[in-house]
Amino acid sequence: MSYELIITEKPKAAEKIASALAHGKMIKELYKKVPYYKITHGKKDIVVCCAVGHLYGLAEKDKKGWVYPVFNVEWVPVFEQNNSAKFTKKYIDAIKKASKEADSFTIACDYDIEGELIGFNVLRFICKQKDANRMKFSTLTKQDLINAYEKKSKTIDHGLASAGETRHELDWYYGINLSRALTFAIKSAGFFKVLSSGRVQGPALKIIVDRDREIKAFKPVPFWQIELTGDVTDGTIKALHEEDKFWDKKKADGVMKHVKGQKLAKIKEVKKTKFKQAPPVPFDLTTMQIEAYRCLRISPKDSLAIAQELYTSGFISYPRTSSQKLPKEIGYKKILEKLSKQETYSSLCNELLKKGLVPNDGKSTDPAHPAIYPTGILPKGLEDQELKLYDLIVKRFMATFADPAVKETVVIKISCNNEIFVAKGTTTVEKGWHTFYEPYVSGKEEELPAVREKEDVDVREINMYNKETQPPKHYTPASIIKELAKRNLGTKATRAQIIDTLFQRGYIKGKTIEATDLGISAVETLEKYCPRILDEELTRHFEIEMDEIQGGKKKPELVLEEAKQSLKEILADFKKKEKDIGAGLKEATIETQNKANLIGKCPVCKKGNLRIIFSKKTKKRFIACDNYPKCKTTFSLPQKGLVKSVDKQCPECDYPMVMVITKGRKPWVFCINHNCKGKQTESKNI
Repeated sequence: MSYELIITEKPKAAEKIASALAHGKMIKELYKKVPYYKITHGKKDIVVCCAVGHLYGLAEKDKKGWVYPVFNVEWVPVFEQNNSAKFTKKYIDAIKKASKEADSFTIACDYDIEGELIGFNVLRFICKQKDANRMKFSTLTKQDLINAYEKKSKTIDHGLASAGETRHELDWYYGINLSRALTFAIKSAGFFKVLSSGRVQGPALKIIVDRDREIKAFKPVPFWQIELTGDVTDGTIKALHEEDKFWDKKKADGVMKHVKGQKLAKIKEVKKTKFKQAPPVPFDLTTMQIEAYRCLRISPKDSLAIAQELYTSGFISYPRTSSQKLPKEIGYKKILEKLSKQETYSSLCNELLKKGLVPNDGKSTDPAHPAIYPTGILPKGLEDQELKLYDLIVKRFMATFADPAVKETVVIKISCNNEIFVAKGTTTVEKGWHTFYEPYVSGKEEELPAVREKEDVDVREINMYNKETQPPKHYTPASIIKELAKRNLGTKATRAQIIDTLFQRGYIKGKTIEATDLGISAVETLEKYCPRILDEELTRHFEIEMDEIQGGKKKPELVLEEAKQSLKEILADFKKKEKDIGAGLKEATIETQNKANLIGKCPVCKKGNLRIIFSKKTKKRFIACDNYPKCKTTFSLPQKGLVKSVDKQCPECDYPMVMVITKGRKPWVFCINHNCKGKQTESKNI
């Protein structure tokens, strides 16, 4: 029996597509515990099976040991490269079995650069096919999937697949060669640590280090502000001198001398200005990640993972999009009618359904997918963070259709012995879209008391404040994503992962992101000896060329050859200075490790510091005082997970407390003193 084989990116998508297309009963079967589905659609028999993300990855061909530069690569099953990917073999076997009797093939992976490459690799390496039909969809709802099947193209997007393959090869060239070069360099200094860099990773780290430098080099400039506080009929008013910041103290002193002892001032002018505040634009991935961090404190990496789960569950559209536009074809009215059946959104949706539905589209576009929107399907079984992100996405969607908010700015000028003081306040007069986006609306309201011109102001006090200019702020997980997007570094789907890699490698730390000593030294060393590794212009150049490959304007082999030549030049220069680079990296690595292993002051000898020690003999870790042998204080530690100081003393015994972070579990904070009386009550999960 012959049939059409539909291949999806994930198991959940396979089930949804089979369910949507089935005319009659959907039969679920298992092969090596991998699910696949047999259905009939009209007169056509169909088998729907799934990959589980990337089943193939790049590996070094004809290995010659740990050398560089290397450019000879081949695609191999990921289970052959990584023990943690062993489970993917059964998915390859299941697709291979299903493909044997298939007489036609359809790719139904996510329609983006990674999804196209996943489908293309399955086709050529497992199914032994050169081409296939292609389903393109932005939601996993029944009607969208039926439409995608009925309108499927007769070929996959070869330009997109080619761009995906080129990107993977390009990133492999940079990642493997730069990482080996850095690791060899530090090894040449008599120290072993696996270091990494990459095509986007290096420039991203430099951006963070540059911000740290700005902050450290910042020299505050003093200025003075003069504030008048007075009473009017309707309340109290505070106003700053119209000069705002006085950079010359003598001038500020002159004003203070002029108003000294004044008990009465007058309202000189009241100016009111109304303006419309447009609704927000629909979410693309980057703006969604930024808002999720601002409103919910969900990191960009986590918000993408949560959004992906909401998408595969059918609750929202595809999240990896650059579009800020909502096309009419998605059916605004239909979605709002579905959302209105959810009690939380019922009254808001019904209000929108009374008016013409025109979204406040943004400028960004994406040829593959619209902006992120809810499908209207009632979500079930959502966990706390999933529910919060879903609410943010729904309310953003609704807010884009709402009327502008009307705000009013009031500027009051007060004359005190001919010195003018100014009070400003802004309030919302008509809530408009704010009603639909609560509680996520940003901006403070400041309402001033009602006054009229020539009204008296009883002066309570006039104060002069000494202030200083403030340095720029450290990047947050959201603002660094925004900065990378602005500079066109990385892709919408990879930026969060790049920052996460910098954390994992010990190059950066903290919620307000700072470079570690290792991160700073890596940048300083490379700037001195091999600056092209950090060159964001080169990185951006290849991003543009990848777009040209996708559009058929550039051949992949030319782009890859250019990258090889560029890397050969960089690495030849690097090798000449390997020992100097290694010495700088070694020093910074040791300093970073010392800081990371510091737990706090020794509570026994009061002179040494407690540090995490790794025993070469037992291969175990423990905490010990660095005042050894004078102080032989030690404490045992769990042998699994990351141990960090929390800079906190136990309230019961005053010994330091530490945090253990283990994958898949909540961080555990506990007192290191095993004899602590309150240990049972103070140990806790957070």
